[in-house]
Amino acid sequence: MSSCVRAMSATEKFVFDLQGFVVLRGVLSADDVAQANAAIDSHKSELKERVGTLRNSANTSFGGDGSTGRREAGTMLSWPKPDCNVFRKVLDHPRLVPYLNELCGKGYRMDHMPLLIAQYKGCEGFGLHGGRMNEEGEFLPELAYHCEAGRIYNPLLACSVVLSDHNPGDGGFVVVPGSHKANFATPPELVSGSDELADNLLVQPSTKAGDVILFSESTVHGAKPWTADHERRLVIYRFAPATHAYGRSYIEYPDRMLDGLTDGQRAVLQPPYANRLDREQVEENGQITMQTRGLEKRKWDEALFATPYF
Repeated sequence: MSSCVRAMSATEKFVFDLQGFVVLRGVLSADDVAQANAAIDSHKSELKERVGTLRNSANTSFGGDGSTGRREAGTMLSWPKPDCNVFRKVLDHPRLVPYLNELCGKGYRMDHMPLLIAQYKGCEGFGLHGGRMNEEGEFLPELAYHCEAGRIYNPLLACSVVLSDHNPGDGGFVVVPGSHKANFATPPELVSGSDELADNLLVQPSTKAGDVILFSESTVHGAKPWTADHERRLVIYRFAPATHAYGRSYIEYPDRMLDGLTDGQRAVLQPPYANRLDREQVEENGQITMQTRGLEKRKWDEALFATPYF
């Protein structure tokens, strides 16, 4: 892992606020990428292919060859060591912590279990989804991005860790820049890619293995069919502010996933609650800090509610 710690720059904040996503180059080292791909190779039999009604491209232009489905896995954090190590390191990676603290706030937490995506040539993509409005045009506060007094707020932030090169025209991740601020539902013909305007709106960032794309889940996004000869691989994490929860995996993490975690990694897996209630927070320098109330107040609450936390 790179030991470089760098704060989110003014330009990166501007770009994220403008577009709803930002690309970070070379977050994982070549060794990290090699270790991740070797681990995936060792667990290839565990990947499950989306077929039939589970396909993500029904009635859209994102269907690829019409038969090859996306292959997925979701238990990387529980793989035996050393296979799980590189996937766990992402939780409090020194290059990512400043961005996660900036975009989700101190005390950020992992909201979804990480998702491994693998695609062969011809594999379907994924129709456009996400956004701050649902199909009926109703506002979705659980996803909606906003910026107040120079501070960015993301109820749900996606972190796509790229494990294979994505060159221009290869397919893969596409995004509608600026859609995290849209006030209307995404039209069905845009979701399906049938509208002639779709190609002009969609942007496919070119990335190399080791890059990371951070994007708000209120930014409309999807994936073009994979056309390159090499396999597409990435892992998507989703992070949330300390007090927010979209997913509910935190209710019961499997023991094998918790075994051997570092203090920083364990802090990122805390359930949702406010920082002031003794929440451990990962700082940019890698230290774990905790905000707490005075002892007298804490003792009062415990006596009043007959439990340490109200």
